[in-house]
Amino acid sequence: MMQEKLAIQLKQLRIEKGYSLEDLALKTRIASAKLARFESDEEVPSESALLLLSNALEIPVSNLVDGIQP
Repeated sequence: MMQEKLAIQLKQLRIEKGYSLEDLALKTRIASAKLARFESDEEVPSESALLLLSNALEIPVSNLVDGIQP
């Protein structure tokens, strides 16, 4: 359930920034297929991926994980 919240948060933030999966992939150097798995809750991002994502989305990493981790 908590991972699902992270997936939803990640997709919502990407859309709010106006980024496609391909745009975010270019900014993070994470494959768009992997990003899609993060957003569909099929895979959990590593700590390093969370850092790359937060930098690309121009938000603190805590915005991705606050209220999500037990």
